[in-house]
This record gives sequence, C-alpha cells and structure tokens, in this order.
Amino acid sequence: MKLWQKTSAPDQKVETFTVGRDKEFDLLLAAHDLNGTRAQAGVLAAAGLLSEEEHEKILRVLQDVQHSLDLGVFVIEDNVEDVHSQIELLLTRALGDVGKKIHAGRSRNDQVLTAIKLFIRDELKKTGVQVEALFELLLRKSEEHKAVLLPGYTHLQAAMPSSFGLWFGAYAESLSDDLELLIAAYNVADRNPLGSAAGYGSSFPLDRELGTQLMNFGGTNVNAVYAQMTRGKTEKFAAVALAALGATLARLGMDVCLYMGQNFNFISFPDALTTGSSIMPHKKIPTCSN
Repeated sequence: MKLWQKTSAPDQKVETFTVGRDKEFDLLLAAHDLNGTRAQAGVLAAAGLLSEEEHEKILRVLQDVQHSLDLGVFVIEDNVEDVHSQIELLLTRALGDVGKKIHAGRSRNDQVLTAIKLFIRDELKKTGVQVEALFELLLRKSEEHKAVLLPGYTHLQAAMPSSFGLWFGAYAESLSDDLELLIAAYNVADRNPLGSAAGYGSSFPLDRELGTQLMNFGGTNVNAVYAQMTRGKTEKFAAVALAALGATLARLGMDVCLYMGQNFNFISFPDALTTGSSIMPHKKIPTCSN
C-alpha cells in the first residue's frame, strides 16, 4: 500500500536505500499520527463531510488502534508503506468506505508534518522538564557549596581562588540559556500545519483552527505554503537547541572527568558509578564518559 506507487516497479535496491529503517522510526510517530487523525475526523465532521455516526465509528476504531499501541502489539505490516498508511488501512478494513473518508482534504504532506511537529513538541517538552530539574539541582549545589574553595584555572594553570558554588552556578546559568533555545524550538513546533494539504490548502470548507484546538497546538501555520516550508525547519530549530544543550553538558562532563583525575582529585563518585580501564583498573572513570 504505497500512495506514490507507479505502474512500473522501482529497483528493489533503490527502494531499500530510500526507505531504510523508516518503519522502525515511524513507530515513534504512531501515537502522534493517531492524534492528528482524530483531529482530522473532528474537522471533517464539523464540515459535514462525516456524519455523527461515521465520526463516532472512526473514533472507536482509532481508540482500538491506540489500545494496541499501548499494549505494544501495533505493527506496520510488510506490504504497508508507513505508519500513516497502516492507520488508514486499519480504518478501511474496519469501516470500508467510511474509513477512506479520513483522507479527504488531507495530503500526506500535512499529515506527516503534523505528526512530526507533535512528536518534536512532546520530546522538547520532556527534555525541558529534565533540563529544568538539573538547573534547579545546580542552583541548590551552588548555594550549598558557595564557601567551598576551588582553584580558578586559565589554560590549566591555577590563577586565583574560586569556589564550587561559582562552578555549579556557571552551569546553571548556561542551562538557562539552553532552555531559552528549547522554548524557541518548541514554539516553532507548536504550530498546526494540518489543513495546508500539499501546500495550497483544500477546496473543502475545513476549519483549521478547530484542528489546532483539538490537538492543543499553541497556534496555526496560517499560510498553507509556509506550513509546508516548515518541513526541515522545525527539525533544524530542535537540533540547534539540542546541540547547545549538548555543548553545555559536554563541558560539565569534561570538568567532572578532569576534577576526578589524580592530578586534581577535587571530587569523587561512588564506585558503582565509575569504571576502570583495560590497563589501569584502579582508575575511576565516570560511566557517563564511556
């Protein structure tokens, strides 16, 4: 089941190369595609393209699919292109022509983009919660250890007295900047593209703002052409934000490795959180650095 299928079959090597591990990664989008499909059903019902009975039937089938996903038994079948086709196939199997109506006014373009934005938005939110927890911890440690002396170094040479409080606080402040980037990336992802179709909207009288509300998006990509232009842009914003966060954590990790070394010996980890090395088993290496 491939929407892009042509009359002649492509070389299998070409298809294998282009598809790759798509189905494996597609499973990460399953819950989000269900969210977008529920919203699509609601928008179609509001436009009179689905009767109340048809709408309820579709929602029941989607609930069954959600249940299979929760149980970990949802799969993308071998002859099915992707998770989006799989969900639509399950609808048509259960409801026939009623199930086929779900794609009215929806292109694979805005369907995939909606699922990806929902996924990125949720993952950024989870990351932000974890970063905030680390930020709060570093602030507490900064206050607790503000009087504990630590040499301040330039080019690995002792320069002047400093403190662990200042060291902890530096990384807390760095994380606050990283959170600003995460929030910016979240706001880009938090715009609903559903209803933009292949980039020029639909001739059906679909209420895009209703779709925005049903999926709890913060706003709508108003211009249908621009909605499609956000493909890749949303991912880029998220990648930049995560890269900035990664740089902060890498610096913190390097400091920890340095300060645990025998030439510094400022801090130590419990044995359970460290490893040795093949030639120097007495070394205490933070497990996170392996």
